[in-house]
Amino acid sequence: MSTKRVVVYCASSQGCHPDYHRDAYRLGEILADAKITVVYGGGAVGSMGALADGALSRGGEVVGIIPHFMVELEWAHPKVTKLERVETMQHRKHLVLEASDAAIALPGGSGTLEELFEALSLKRLGIYKQPILLVNTRGYFDECVKLLQHCVDERFMNERHAEMWTLVPGPDEVLGALANAPEWPDDAVHFAGVPEVGNPGSE
Repeated sequence: MSTKRVVVYCASSQGCHPDYHRDAYRLGEILADAKITVVYGGGAVGSMGALADGALSRGGEVVGIIPHFMVELEWAHPKVTKLERVETMQHRKHLVLEASDAAIALPGGSGTLEELFEALSLKRLGIYKQPILLVNTRGYFDECVKLLQHCVDERFMNERHAEMWTLVPGPDEVLGALANAPEWPDDAVHFAGVPEVGNPGSE
């Protein structure tokens, strides 16, 4: 698969462990070196700012999509290649994912996790079929993946849904994971549900 544009979900927290910001910066460098456009939430601090700074340091293209109220609060990154202002958080979530060749989640809080789970939900329904990567800095996503697997084990998700995401230990493994990501089937909506116990043929 040719990857030209990725959305990166990440946080604005400045109080987290510096390893998170380091890996965000490194991811920006890696994507820029690969000539991949970075689309993100448009922020200037935390992992958001580090990601953008890393990509810009290598001459990469960085597109920030940010609600007007965040611009008014002066949260926007002043040096991104393009800054798109939108009215709502919902519109922002739609635009960052639209036309992307992949989605990458860096560690973050409730907003980051909300965006990640929306992408997973859309992939489950076959609306979004692109790779979804979780960058597991400091083992951050270990418990998240356990929860998702628990959803499968308890039959709230189909076994095939465990293939919707790829966990990578750090940013240096991202390009390889993108290149080797399995294709998501066109008929994913037909197994979006889980068959009844004792009736596996209903898949």
